[in-house]
Formats: sequence, structure tokens, C-alpha cells
Amino acid sequence: MSRLEDTAGRYRSLRCSAVATELPDLLARAEDNALSYLAFADLLAEREQHAREVKRLQANQRKARLPADKRLEAFDYHHQTTITKRQVNALLDFGFVDNRENLVFIGPPGVGKTHLAIGIAQKALEAGYKAAFRNALALVEELELAEMKGELKKKISQLARFDVLIIDELGYLPMSRQARYNLFQLVHSLYEYRSVILTTNKDFTDWGEFFHNDNVAVPIIDRVIHHSHIFMLGGESYRLKQKTAG
Repeated sequence: MSRLEDTAGRYRSLRCSAVATELPDLLARAEDNALSYLAFADLLAEREQHAREVKRLQANQRKARLPADKRLEAFDYHHQTTITKRQVNALLDFGFVDNRENLVFIGPPGVGKTHLAIGIAQKALEAGYKAAFRNALALVEELELAEMKGELKKKISQLARFDVLIIDELGYLPMSRQARYNLFQLVHSLYEYRSVILTTNKDFTDWGEFFHNDNVAVPIIDRVIHHSHIFMLGGESYRLKQKTAG
């Protein structure tokens, strides 16, 4: 075994896999640029740190389960004029996450609610936060299955590990009584502890009807809107406009 291979093996045993893999190139860079010992040491540390940050971001992106790659840069503010780019950009310091506040996007189908939720989640991931995306129906089924197994608290604890939970399309389909109470337990557990990004086609005044006038509607609304930023989106469906244009 050569001295280079032996040294790379030492880095690998220290779990510095990026340095171990790229050691020949890093040495060549140091020689070509006549780096000092301190500059070379900093180069090694910077390369390993960057590689770990990339791996961490990739892992968090997988765990987030975002359904599509919808970037804020691609959002059409000319079509959707009921929210401005300035309003969205103001959220990207992620003070709402640090302060455990919620974002609520209300509006009819196709006006960009999900695009905004995913785009903000992408930026949050890139900023080092952990996010998870769940379609409301899939979330209800996930909680219901956990409840049937006697693991509802465990499932809620797993979801509470994320800094931001996106609940998409709440209100599009009815829920059973047990599903409503499972959802309440989740919202209650996240209240003032984690942030929620919620998209819905129902104004809060219509949630009583959506929840079949169940007692659980009011406490869910109370916990969602307290410490929240609410955006009312209007206009015609962007998807429908694209279809008719085509």
C-alpha cells in the first residue's frame, strides 16, 4: 500500500470520505497553488464540510417527500396577482419557522397554492431546515393506520421532528369522525412547537361544514390561525388556462 493510499485510509476511518476520495486532487491543488500548511488544512476541512452539507441536504430532500420540483423562481406572479413576490420573499428569512408560526394559503384549485408551499419548502431545506410534505388525504390515512396499530402518538412524534410540515389540499375531500380527531391531535401537538404550511380551498368560515359541524373544527382553526400568516389567493386556474391555451 502506498503512502497516499495509507493516508486516504486514515481519513476514511475518521469518516472523512470526501477527503479520502479526493486526496490526490486536493494535494495537486495545494502544490499548484503553493498553499501554506494552514491553507491546506483549511482546504481539507472546507471540502469535507461541503460534502457533508450536500449529503445532509439530499437526505432531507428525500425525507421531505416533495411531490414535484416546483421552484419559487418559476412561480408566475403575472398570472397570480393576489400575492406579490415581495410578500413571498419576506418569508424566506424563515422567521416564521424560528417563531413556530404557520403559513396558510386559501383559494380555489389551480391558483398556485401548492406551488408556493413546495417552493417555500425547497428554500427551507436549502437553508438547513427539515420539512415534510403530506397531501391531506394521504396524511389522514397515515394517521388512521397508525391509530389502528396503536401507534398514533409515535407517528405524531415522527412528524413533529420536522421543522415544517406541509399539509396540502385540506378540505377537498370529507373525513371520518376519527380522522378529524386524529388530525386535531396532530395539530395540537405541533401548536407553538413546529410550523405548518397549509393549503386549502375552504375559507375558515366554511370549515364547520367541512368538518360536519364537529366540535373539533373550532380548536383546529384556533391553533392553525394563531401565530399565522394567511394569504387569500384568487383568480382563474393556471392549469385550466394552460389547457385552453393549448
